[in-house]
Amino acid sequence: MLARGDVTKREVYGLKYVLPVRDEPFTALRLDVLPDVSLPAGGPGLAFYEGRRGDFFLSELTVSADGATVTLQNPSHSYGKIGVGSGNAVAGNVLDGEGSTGWSTAGQEGTANQWVANFAEPVAGGSVLEIELVFERHFAAGLGRFRFSFTAGKTPVVASTLPEAMYGWHVQEVGEISQNDFLRLQRHFIKTNAELKSQRKELAKLHDKIPDKVRTLGMQERVAADQRITHRHHRGEYLQPRETVKPGVPAVLLADAKTNPSDRLSLAKWLVSGGNPLAARVTVNRAWREFFGRGIVNTAGDFGTQSEPPSHPGLLDWLAVDLVQKGWSLKRLHRMIVVSSTYRQAVQVTDPSDPENRLLAGMPKRRLAAEQIRDSLLAASGLLSRQIGGPSVFPPQPNGVMQLAYGAPKWTVSKGSDRFRRSIYTFSKRTAPFAAFATFDGPSGETCLARRDRSTTPLQALTLLNDEMYLEYASGLAETVLRQLGGGAEAQQTASVMFRRLLARNPTKSELTAILAFYQQYRENPKVWMLVARALMNLDEVITTH
Repeated sequence: MLARGDVTKREVYGLKYVLPVRDEPFTALRLDVLPDVSLPAGGPGLAFYEGRRGDFFLSELTVSADGATVTLQNPSHSYGKIGVGSGNAVAGNVLDGEGSTGWSTAGQEGTANQWVANFAEPVAGGSVLEIELVFERHFAAGLGRFRFSFTAGKTPVVASTLPEAMYGWHVQEVGEISQNDFLRLQRHFIKTNAELKSQRKELAKLHDKIPDKVRTLGMQERVAADQRITHRHHRGEYLQPRETVKPGVPAVLLADAKTNPSDRLSLAKWLVSGGNPLAARVTVNRAWREFFGRGIVNTAGDFGTQSEPPSHPGLLDWLAVDLVQKGWSLKRLHRMIVVSSTYRQAVQVTDPSDPENRLLAGMPKRRLAAEQIRDSLLAASGLLSRQIGGPSVFPPQPNGVMQLAYGAPKWTVSKGSDRFRRSIYTFSKRTAPFAAFATFDGPSGETCLARRDRSTTPLQALTLLNDEMYLEYASGLAETVLRQLGGGAEAQQTASVMFRRLLARNPTKSELTAILAFYQQYRENPKVWMLVARALMNLDEVITTH
């Protein structure tokens, strides 16, 4: 069985079996706890948020046959955690009548194990056997995937330490076995024999060096038999549930009630259907805002009746229709915008008749976002790692930042190319945002933002001048240019190449003169070109669109 649904800190499972009619009565039962890819850490338990992921804690197990209690005895397990006092998690705890004690297989997540108990009195075939399992812990620790088996025979049955595929093996019955079965038995011997413990430690050290799989949160639709019941709460009071409500879209948004979505998939399909004109308009408006600093509808998070009207309604409609007809290709949309004559305009002084530049008579000037600043400087320096995917990374930042977070966790700076990966991979701590991003108005992640603020502060210039991370980029830029030009390059040529890598244009005569004057001032310093790169990185044009 595979358990589903919400999990609480006290779960009770009830199971009912009709035992098959056979000559011999049944004398024992076995509970197999099994792994499954759908469970946390592979299971077999449902523990997720608290406690060890994939763990369970079976407090009590009781059995009755045709309504009469069945006494269980001689419990055993294939694995159980043995601690001190209440730290034990062994087989006998399941039958002691104490909810605070129990059995678990903590430490063997993703592995099958078994618990076995014998019936004090045999149970006849044809009986209705009812089993109740109680999972009670200070965290939700129900069992995810499991199986019950029953057997007959006079010999007391004990749990087997053999792998699941070998459960039915008995030494006196095996006799001649195949080569494959022999190899499986040999591997099990190597994994469990006490004399090979030191060798297994070396293997365990190597196994621990294997990187963990990259995980992320996801959503899955509940099965029809396990749909969550939702109520309208009177006046918003959660203690006053009233009538049941079902998922759906407000009728005011639907032209045809027959298409009313009833689950996430149908809602997603409706959102991008012809019945909802907003999805494409919102999408193109957000893209427009990223390129021009202001959307065609300025209130990007509000397309309602009280929002600002679009400055170019015909353009908004045309872009939306074109996006849908061309397969919702954002890459195509972005290319169309950046090759347009509107985007390629020079930055101009704001016209007094249009102070907000709604008519786009010139390209608006705006500062790049925090992540764009870092990525653009990484690319210019030649240090940018273009690796795609993988776990979060930890670029350099001041040591005191993480002291603000609960528990003051460590920020171990990534080594090698990981420290130069795109900003999208930078680890985010909600209570202590990455310092360089926070300085340039990066969000903390505590609230959802329809748009970011864009400020100009002295701290931003100080960060670009003195932050360890940006100093490293300045050194990288100097080394990249000097390596590109080789030895003996003139200062004028070096300065021009460095300027072009940062600003995507050649310097004017006056700009080049100023750069060379700065170079002459620090010429005796062995890191003079790093200082030049550091100064150029602070130019207004480097961190703003022009």
